[in-house]
Amino acid sequence: MSAPWSLRARLLAVSLAVLLAFVVLTGAALDRAFRDSADAAQQERLEALLYLLMGALELDPDGAPVMPPMLPEARLATPASGLYAEIVRGPIAAAQPPGPEPGGAGAGAESDPGQPDGGGSVRWVSDSALGLEVPFAAPLAPGEASAEVHLGPDGMRWRVAGRGVLWAIGPEPVPVSFSVAAPLASTGTGVEAYRRSLWSALALMAVLLLAALVVVQRWGLRPLRVLARRLAAMEAGEARDLGGPYPRELAPLARNLDRLLARERAMLERHRKALGDLAHALKTPLAVLRAAAPDDALAATVREQTRRMDEIVQYQLQRAATAGAAQSAPPLVLAPLVGRLCASLQKVHGARGLRLENRVPEGLRACIDEGDAMELLGNLIDNACKWAVAAVRVRAAAREGGLLLTVEDDGPGIAEPERLVGRGVRGDEQVPGHGIGLAIVRDIALAYGGELRIGRSELGGACVEVWLCG
Repeated sequence: MSAPWSLRARLLAVSLAVLLAFVVLTGAALDRAFRDSADAAQQERLEALLYLLMGALELDPDGAPVMPPMLPEARLATPASGLYAEIVRGPIAAAQPPGPEPGGAGAGAESDPGQPDGGGSVRWVSDSALGLEVPFAAPLAPGEASAEVHLGPDGMRWRVAGRGVLWAIGPEPVPVSFSVAAPLASTGTGVEAYRRSLWSALALMAVLLLAALVVVQRWGLRPLRVLARRLAAMEAGEARDLGGPYPRELAPLARNLDRLLARERAMLERHRKALGDLAHALKTPLAVLRAAAPDDALAATVREQTRRMDEIVQYQLQRAATAGAAQSAPPLVLAPLVGRLCASLQKVHGARGLRLENRVPEGLRACIDEGDAMELLGNLIDNACKWAVAAVRVRAAAREGGLLLTVEDDGPGIAEPERLVGRGVRGDEQVPGHGIGLAIVRDIALAYGGELRIGRSELGGACVEVWLCG
């Protein structure tokens, strides 16, 4: 099962999704609004051009449309300028009341606009349309108007506007149809340039907003990081409470954690005191029993049982004292402590001439209570001295996210290591000791989330390794 996402990753993912959706929808809406606006503006310009053409139109004596040299729109005189116009003068008969004659208005509208036909239709096209197939509007009857989008022969879309009028200037009224066309504005280069500018600006805005979100998110989650650092400091023994102040949302959590940890420390202290009182209360009766027993078989039994009772009291006292010590233990420098233990045990076993080697690196620290460290290393080094022939070696190293302690000797080794970690079991009943040393070491290691391993030393004897977590 994969690890759950962090709060920061979740917030960043949601913010990124919302930001992308907002940018895409905003860009689409602005793009659509600009295209609609461009099309509407283009339609208005074409309508205005129709009226300009009407104002500039003249008919020659033959009735053909004539435009002045200076057209109302300069682009109409420039080939392929993007703005095109057509004027169709319908047949004169089209201006008469409708009748069955073939020269009626309907016939004029269906005639070929490029050539004068039998009905007299004449067509004028702007110079800008030379060589192009522009889909102008069909000739319109007077009073009709059109505004459409046509598809040209080349697949281009065109906006076409047209209007039909009855030209009454002259001897006879004449129907005239005006048509202007231009490529659809929403597909032109102006719109494409706008799109590039729009999406570039939106992309830049999205990047800036995302950077702002990251900064705001980091600032908003800062109290959680402070809380995590102070919890880590408490675990390392560098602080006794979470401190403050915290935001309103986190303040109750910090107060509850402080109360919980304070209760835990108080409870541990009460347990230690109670067990210490128990040990002191039992030691005196046990000492009296050992001193008062006569020297016979019963006395031997009493001495043996009182000895075992004393071992049990010592073991349980030490076991309770180490439970939970890793929660508030400050970092401890190991090399001086090992040096003191080696100096003390050198004196105890001075008659044997043992060589005790302290190979713990200077400055190596471990998050372990000093009393627990003294008990653990004292038992290991003392046991090694009891069985060593000439040398005992103590080493320590940070490894696997924790601490590895190693005590070696050059004695006979341990044949059944599993049996020796039980309570009250000794390797040789003739060797002085309570027989609970390795069991205490094992329980201290377990209290710190570690383990005890026994193997063969490079010196030829036993090698006891203790791994402590964290």
